[in-house]
Amino acid sequence: MEPAADAPGPPPDPRLQALVDAILVLASGDLSARVEPSDAGDELDAVITGVNLLAEELDHVYAELEDRVEERTAMLRRTQAELEELAVTDVLTGLPNRSALKDTAVRTTRATHTTAVIMVDLDSFKEINDTLGHDTGDRVLVEVSRRLRSTVRGSDVVARLGGDEFAILIRDTTEQEAMQVARRALESLQDNVSVGGGSVRATASIGVSVGPPDWPQRLRDADIAMYEAKSRGRNNVQVFRPAMLAATTERARTAAELRTALQNAELELVYQPIIALATGEAIGVEALVRWNHPTRGVVMPGAFIPIAEEMGLIVDLGRSVLEQAIAQMRAWMDEAPQLPAFTVHVNLSATELRRPGLDRDIRTCLDAHGVDPSRLVLEITETVLMTRGSEEARVLRRLRRLGIQLQIDDFGTGYSSISYLRDLPAQTVKVDQSLISTIDSDAAQAQFVEAVLHLITSAGLSAVVEGVETARQAELLRRMDCAYAQGYFFSRPVAPDRVLGLLAGFPAARG
Repeated sequence: MEPAADAPGPPPDPRLQALVDAILVLASGDLSARVEPSDAGDELDAVITGVNLLAEELDHVYAELEDRVEERTAMLRRTQAELEELAVTDVLTGLPNRSALKDTAVRTTRATHTTAVIMVDLDSFKEINDTLGHDTGDRVLVEVSRRLRSTVRGSDVVARLGGDEFAILIRDTTEQEAMQVARRALESLQDNVSVGGGSVRATASIGVSVGPPDWPQRLRDADIAMYEAKSRGRNNVQVFRPAMLAATTERARTAAELRTALQNAELELVYQPIIALATGEAIGVEALVRWNHPTRGVVMPGAFIPIAEEMGLIVDLGRSVLEQAIAQMRAWMDEAPQLPAFTVHVNLSATELRRPGLDRDIRTCLDAHGVDPSRLVLEITETVLMTRGSEEARVLRRLRRLGIQLQIDDFGTGYSSISYLRDLPAQTVKVDQSLISTIDSDAAQAQFVEAVLHLITSAGLSAVVEGVETARQAELLRRMDCAYAQGYFFSRPVAPDRVLGLLAGFPAARG
């Protein structure tokens, strides 16, 4: 007897196939698949509901993940854009940097166009930065950048090349137009920059190069023209001329020869008397350096002091001047012990003041020659003397404790702050000759100078006016109760062997 055939089972549940199909769709990455539960509410419906809930959760997580990825991608793009911007932007001023200016010059100029590059280099900025601090220096740079931007046309590009150097790129221009921009830039820097309780002078030497859009040549020639402006007294504009290349070569030769001059003792001192206006007596002399060049003869300091500063030779030069002046004071003391005590004034740069061991070396030199510290006066610019809380300030205090006198040099050309004048660690103030050059012909200027002298006196200091060239100027200053003066009217600088005779004759000649 044959076995009975199996009875047919129940038909497959369509929900199961729908669930399998949905799972396959979900596995492919499409999280929108769903299975509609039945009304049965059995175990299979419970599984379907669980799969649906899982799919919804995955869909939510995935959407959130996409949002985060999109957000992170946008953030990365913004960061990349910021980094690219930083790579071509000066962080302090917001101006394009050297690289950006070069790219702009190369990318946007055509061979048929005439291009101008204007090089702007601040005068005496290093002294501001070193003596008043980097924060002050930064504020000056930001203000200078603002002023330069205000002087250019919309299509011109102002960039900071680094340090205190700026450049302006002018495309499709003429020399006349470029010079107009350069002069506007110079004019914009004539007003002092407000810093704290006072102000600093931030003028510039400006060089202009105009020609075909050859970026390296335009930049080089503008740089040469800028140095030409510095050599002509700073705070002026010069346009590049081929003859300036010879001057650049000469400048490099001078720098090399100056090193040799320091080694061979070719730097010599001359001395200009400082006169007490009330009595006509010579109370001191200022040491002024001259270069006795073997082939060029006597070279004046304006031709080599700036080079010494740029080449890092100013410290060696300053040390030589100090040692010569102190040794010479000893020689004068031995030769004429009957003369009343007088002082020797020596200029001290900000760079020299930062030299380690300066006060110790000066003390050693004074002791070696037996010269009392009170007979040495160090002339230091006002921006150096008003340094607060720095190594320079500590050195100045140590110098004062030694008995060395300090004098504010070139008053009226630097910080010029009334609020600081009373607190400066100095005994005398040298008023710059630019303030008194017209007092014998300009009544308003004479009144201004008298007010400056009164200010100095009220601060407990004595004034020394330099650059006195006429008897009228000397008489006016005497009536203003100015204490001391020096200048060609009294005497030109003289060699050391003429000083004693000159000093001895002053009371009789000027009394």
